[in-house]
Amino acid sequence: MKLTLNKFHVQDIQFAEASSFCSGVLYINKAELAEYLMEDTNICSVDFDIARPGESVRIVPIKDVVQPRFKQSGSGQVFPGFVGDVETVGNGETNVLEDCAVATSGKIVAFQEGIIDMSGPGAEFNSFSKMNILVPLIYPVEGLDKHTHEATVRIAGLKTAAYMAKTTLGLEPDEKEVFEHESILEMGQKYPHLPKVVYVDMVQCQGLMHDTYVYGLNVKGILSTMIGPLEVLDGAIISGNCAAPGHKNATIHHENNPIILDLLRRHGKELCFVGVLLSNESAMLKEKKRAAYYTSSLSQLLGVDGVIVSEEGGGNPETDLMFNCRLHENKGIKTVLVTDEYCGRDGASQGLADVTPEADAVVTNGNGNQFVVLPKMERVIGDIETVRIITGGNVDSIGEDGTVSVEIAAIMGSCCEMGYEHMTTRLR
Repeated sequence: MKLTLNKFHVQDIQFAEASSFCSGVLYINKAELAEYLMEDTNICSVDFDIARPGESVRIVPIKDVVQPRFKQSGSGQVFPGFVGDVETVGNGETNVLEDCAVATSGKIVAFQEGIIDMSGPGAEFNSFSKMNILVPLIYPVEGLDKHTHEATVRIAGLKTAAYMAKTTLGLEPDEKEVFEHESILEMGQKYPHLPKVVYVDMVQCQGLMHDTYVYGLNVKGILSTMIGPLEVLDGAIISGNCAAPGHKNATIHHENNPIILDLLRRHGKELCFVGVLLSNESAMLKEKKRAAYYTSSLSQLLGVDGVIVSEEGGGNPETDLMFNCRLHENKGIKTVLVTDEYCGRDGASQGLADVTPEADAVVTNGNGNQFVVLPKMERVIGDIETVRIITGGNVDSIGEDGTVSVEIAAIMGSCCEMGYEHMTTRLR
């Protein structure tokens, strides 16, 4: 398979009478976009706001973050099963808006939605503060149950992202990046001398709105499955999570999974990247065992020498992580784990809820309990009061002077367990 990403760098977003992309500026017709989203009768009202890098702006609560993409050619359409049909993606050309994102907000869905600060100390904890962000503020009809509310906001964010990127169709991109990934038979013939590596992408599917979707299908209940890395980059995996914002994988993380990107860029040179195994994270012990046993068996069948396993979330999923580690290592497959930690504000507590002696190569992406005081912002997009109930915040988080005191678990993507940010922890 061959996928070309046509990259358009967005320098600004502005509202206008017609939606278009010109000279680095993305123009959005609010009325047209609102009408498109309001085709969903579960939406009572929708509005839009814009946040730019360096502005004194705080966005909260945020359900998901999505990078705008739209297919120029090839089979299917981005976000298959939601925006596009369920055709296989990962081929042809896809237009991508760089330095740009959609952050869905409005009425809070659950209690695990996050914060993005566009300036100040909070801006240092994620890359989103360096992007031009369009914020759809989604307000559902009265009486909507939480699962339908979540789906409504999720799909509105995906539709918004596709709408934005569609403005670039037929335009010349600022740059292109081409990825190729052969069949297993072909790569075995081409790179017999290189170590074979597979990536195990552990994804949330614990229910209670801790869900992930592949080609529109909730991965809850499926056996571990293989997916092409180019399919992932083309929007095949969608976040449906109301999990802790600091370490949930938003849709933008799947679209730009840094482990996949790094392995693809080294493929055929330093290693042979066999592919991606999706392993679901259940809340039940039996299901955890089933997933890990089956995942490690698939790795063995593929004949790989090494595996990288990334976690999503924390606490309960650490059992899945350690099962995967132990079973792969016991099959003679060298295993590296990618996670984050919750060590307490002083860093003195055990960082992971479960461990195993085989876990001797672990990459950590920060301590979600790290405490930070965020200064008052001139403008809030959304509802500042939700800080009192989201993960990482509490009833006393909002100071009389307008400051916000939270653990970084409240900051969207701060400890992303794919290594999307630049955080880690150090021994004292």
